[in-house]
Amino acid sequence: MGLGLNRAGGVISAPHLVWGGSVGSWPPVASPVAAAVPLCSMSPSRGCCFPSCDPRLGQGRALGPASPRGVARAAGDCGGTAAGAGPWGAASYPWGSLRIFVNRSLALEKIKCFGFDMDYTLAMYKSPDYEELAFALLLQHLVSIGYPPEILAYKYDPTFPTRGLVFDALYGNLLKVDSHGNLLVCAHGFRFLRGAEILHYYPNKFIQRDDMKRFHILNTLFNLTEAHLYACLVDFFTNCPRYINCDTGYKHGNLFMSFRSMFQDVREAMDHVHLLGCLKEKTLENLEKYVVKDPRVPLLLSRMKEVGKVFLATNSDYSYTDAIMSYLFDSTDGDKAGTAQRPWRSYFDLIVVDTRKPLFFAEGTVLRQVNTATGKLRIGTYTGPLQHCAVYSGGSSDVVCDLLGVKGKEILYMGDHIFGDILKSKKRQGWRTFLVVPELARELQVWTEKSELFEELRSLDLFLAELYQHLDSGSSERPDISSIKRRIQKVTHEMDMCYGKMGSLFRCGSRQTLFASQLMRYADLYAASFVNFLYYPFSYLFRAPPVLMAHESTVEHSRGDAGEAGAALAPWLAWHGHPSPQVRAAPQDSSGEEEDDDGEA
Repeated sequence: MGLGLNRAGGVISAPHLVWGGSVGSWPPVASPVAAAVPLCSMSPSRGCCFPSCDPRLGQGRALGPASPRGVARAAGDCGGTAAGAGPWGAASYPWGSLRIFVNRSLALEKIKCFGFDMDYTLAMYKSPDYEELAFALLLQHLVSIGYPPEILAYKYDPTFPTRGLVFDALYGNLLKVDSHGNLLVCAHGFRFLRGAEILHYYPNKFIQRDDMKRFHILNTLFNLTEAHLYACLVDFFTNCPRYINCDTGYKHGNLFMSFRSMFQDVREAMDHVHLLGCLKEKTLENLEKYVVKDPRVPLLLSRMKEVGKVFLATNSDYSYTDAIMSYLFDSTDGDKAGTAQRPWRSYFDLIVVDTRKPLFFAEGTVLRQVNTATGKLRIGTYTGPLQHCAVYSGGSSDVVCDLLGVKGKEILYMGDHIFGDILKSKKRQGWRTFLVVPELARELQVWTEKSELFEELRSLDLFLAELYQHLDSGSSERPDISSIKRRIQKVTHEMDMCYGKMGSLFRCGSRQTLFASQLMRYADLYAASFVNFLYYPFSYLFRAPPVLMAHESTVEHSRGDAGEAGAALAPWLAWHGHPSPQVRAAPQDSSGEEEDDDGEA
């Protein structure tokens, strides 16, 4: 039995140890999210694509480790270094941080247009400096509308929040859940609740995720400060003697402040800080402190523009976009990077600001042209053809397709927002999607450095299975598994704490988080940075691994059905954890035609 663990040691049971979507499989290779991480830096990793010279794998499907020669060559072209201690990662695992991971196969040569978000995609903000700034501004705004000035004593703690948390506006709890709404972690302020306390609020350890008025998912990198702020406020009011604690809020004299009103205040503060400009103003005052300047960005975009069209679609206004992009592209090392010094707008075929995503992927708004000299909008709806280096405001994804002459799967869109960038562009437009996950560098570091914990959890699960191996429905014997369960709890807790106080972004022990399930469902590709494309040819085929169901990952194929080709590959597949191979025909659709070579029908 696989067991999840809350921060206080409470057990959250699961019927099977499920790593990467397959029951009983280890290492977790059945799911692209898990399979993306190599167990050894010298062995191929399914789900992760990196060009290599391994003749066993063939053209376009090489899944071996990063090539130091290729990475060094690309880094030298841009005058930078291939790896280093970035804002979210560590230099101790350089090659994994440069890989691109695959959920659905994608032939890069079929992509005719590359689209980008700006914030946390093209422009990466330095962590935790940027979050500390935003957090301080949020506290100041709350004090200005009447919150106690004592809250200014709180400081942002980057080890506490993670993306994908859910805030319960009824009880004020921060929750970590799986894709079905089952609770993995529950915190009230900074106090992690135990089993009995969790049952008081959630009798089935389950939430109705579709209750959007009560449960609010904090999925973006901007939400990290918001999540930490909720914890700080709950912690303050819970421990302040002036306030009486209630299940749904706090009472002070004749006044009652509910957690729902607290949520509304924080959301209003977020809008004030992010939309009304005070955070942007502070950022522009010290760009070197808050924005990562990567010399590889101009190089990669210039190469992309040689093979296709490139567009920018950002929610930011033109003035802020112009300042950030000018900083990113105005490099004094332009000659060394192999790209001539030129205006940042020349790297794009189309630039759209004020997009108001996710509305941009639906009906959108009026498309207007921006006067780049003044930053003001020209009156009237723009109806003309695409103009070189022009900037537009508003519009919709349909307008982008019309202006650029591309559609659907011909577009690869890159962003950091699982909902606003990835989910909507995938579901409503059919665009191919790339999710930027800067936390991935840290996740990979823990995964590799703490491999002994994952191996111990696997051994415990196998030992549990052996205890029941010779028992059936007629057996009266009941094995004592209490000590094994306690050990699983301890190992799971220790494993989670390696990532941070809320654990991994992708899992809690043996169970995947809501964020992980959304990433697997909607992101065709994902990586720590879009710059990783620099290390792949534009003819590359990103090939996804097979996602095995429980019966496929635990029941071996018949050896007698394997042909010569399967027999030849059997030793390699066995070494890397694949089940025994079977020779099969090329997959066909209902019309009998073979599928496209990128796996898409």
